[in-house]
Amino acid sequence: MLGLKLPTDPRWVNIVESNIEEILTDHAWCEHKAAANAMYIIVNNSEKPDLVQEMISIAREEMEHFDVVFKIIQERGLTLGRERKDDYVGELMKFAKKDGSRNDALIERLLFAAMIEARSCERFRVLSQNITDKELANFYHELMVSEANHYTTFLRLAKKYTDRVDVDKRWKEWLDHEATIIAKYGKKETVHG
Repeated sequence: MLGLKLPTDPRWVNIVESNIEEILTDHAWCEHKAAANAMYIIVNNSEKPDLVQEMISIAREEMEHFDVVFKIIQERGLTLGRERKDDYVGELMKFAKKDGSRNDALIERLLFAAMIEARSCERFRVLSQNITDKELANFYHELMVSEANHYTTFLRLAKKYTDRVDVDKRWKEWLDHEATIIAKYGKKETVHG
């Protein structure tokens, strides 16, 4: 369904389990950044009321996820660390086309968001199936479903709002490029690391 070219090695979970505080902190901030991305889309496309409504829903859900992760951190006596730079996301952002119309920029932003959600969904699936902590396994299974919904929403909106970009073709380019990026990751206890 996701179309990702390179699956996450399940041994990545061994790295994650070595530092649960780090993965939870990174995860919390990923949710916060996803909410911020939805707000960014609203700010730059406020004339599209149905898009705004969809982004409000996503931003709200992402902040709810942030809240849940924060509560898990607190319940375990851990500390929410400082926000971390996400090199994977930074590399993806460089792939987004910068030329073109304002609408082209919207399509690129939606595909960028879909790509991150797709990989997050896949990582949450790997966590849910391989982590020994049953509470976290169940939690990540629930989030996997949510991320899949976000991924499909972003792709659907890209197809709805395109005026000249071949979204299917461009999505394949994103998938191919993402495979070259993710090959360098999976070695740190972060969602995309």
